[in-house]
Amino acid sequence: MGNRGADAYRRRMERAARIRAAGLPEQQEEETTGEAELRRRKERVDPASKADYLIRDAMMRGDFDNLQYAGKPIPNLGEANDPDWWVKGLIERENISGLGPPALLLRVEDAKLDGVLDGMPSAAQVREAVEDFNRRIIEARRQLLGGPPVITPLRDVEREVQRWRLRRGGGAPPAAQPAPPRPWWRRAWNRQE
Repeated sequence: MGNRGADAYRRRMERAARIRAAGLPEQQEEETTGEAELRRRKERVDPASKADYLIRDAMMRGDFDNLQYAGKPIPNLGEANDPDWWVKGLIERENISGLGPPALLLRVEDAKLDGVLDGMPSAAQVREAVEDFNRRIIEARRQLLGGPPVITPLRDVEREVQRWRLRRGGGAPPAAQPAPPRPWWRRAWNRQE
């Protein structure tokens, strides 16, 4: 086809410019026989055939070379009729976290809590973080919104502070002091009872 279409378009534009310059209405000028024949042929062409021709022409020009998914499966085509496809795509693309039922979010947070606590500089902040975590577990247990049950256990604040100190290299935990021996009169007194 070459530049025939571009040449025909240029001729039509030049003719329209001449008509406007002359002040004549556009309908008064006659169509040339070649243009009329071209118009009739275009009307007879099936849209599917036209699309097929345009695709083959673009392939010959190399417009489809080096496409992003050339030779690879197109992602997310297997999920037919998923009404939330755009939300899933947004979450994956933007790496959004923190969405979901509280029970699942608390489980994930529980698994990562030791690492978060290790990054805190003081025992007071560790206490505050563990108390906040426990408060959110209790709040999630009170909610009746449905979803999976909250099975995340509460954490002992003082035990977590002690573990934090151990992980920070604060030394060994204080050794348990053996109980002082009871005096003889207490031992004797308990035997009588």
